[in-house]
Amino acid sequence: MPQITTRDGIKLYAESHGDGVPIAFVHELAGSCRSFDPQVAAWKDRWRCIAFNARGYPPSAVPEKVDAYSQEIAASDIGAVLDGFGLADAHLVGVSMGSASSLQFALAHPGRVRSVTLTSIGSGSDLKPGEFAANMEELAKLTLEKGMRALAESYGASPTRYRLKDKNPPEFGNFIEQLAAGSPRGITNTMRGVQQRRPPLYAHKERIAALRVPALIVLGAEDEPCVKPSHFLKETVPGARLEVLDKTGHAVNLEEPALYNRLVLEFIEAAEAKRRGA
Repeated sequence: MPQITTRDGIKLYAESHGDGVPIAFVHELAGSCRSFDPQVAAWKDRWRCIAFNARGYPPSAVPEKVDAYSQEIAASDIGAVLDGFGLADAHLVGVSMGSASSLQFALAHPGRVRSVTLTSIGSGSDLKPGEFAANMEELAKLTLEKGMRALAESYGASPTRYRLKDKNPPEFGNFIEQLAAGSPRGITNTMRGVQQRRPPLYAHKERIAALRVPALIVLGAEDEPCVKPSHFLKETVPGARLEVLDKTGHAVNLEEPALYNRLVLEFIEAAEAKRRGA
């Protein structure tokens, strides 16, 4: 699979499967391109599915300096991936941190986004100033002091993750093992450079209200940190659609892959139909 070179010379690992209209997947903090295997396997016969590892997530390069990581850089890397595959535009499907960077890319480059699906977005937006950054710093210190296995176990014990363990034990096991195999330096730099420094979702209200890209927001009903931000997006993005999945936590696309696939593909197909009509 090809390596994509970003604007600042970082090499990103990327995969492309299938042909047709492109869909690019952008993973969460505790994920990787493997987080979308259930989607790629189901969609690649009809769509061109592109998934990549963010910087800091091997086999992508792991820049040593925190300043090589930010939400703006993460959004720019999406553009680099599209450029690397020679794509003018694509449908974007993000989860959590990947949703945040997908939204920022859509805000900066709406002409390159055929539609955007924002899954499990907005964690930390409703905390007191500095609280989310402090939480990220605690996780960063845990990782550097005790290793990736300790971080994976901490994530696995989160109230927003137990539904994955309950409903899809094999996928939960994959989630833990993939996270435990990651780069301590890469993920802590991501926590400190991307997560700690990003403002609450509400800080972008005026820009979000001006967005003219088809938008689907997907929320697990039990993913409490994302409830208010998801409803905010539904109310603020013109024409946005919100889907709330009952008895579901943060890892929506892994907990309910069949339902998630149906909802997202229906949305993408409708966006494509509207483009053809236009």
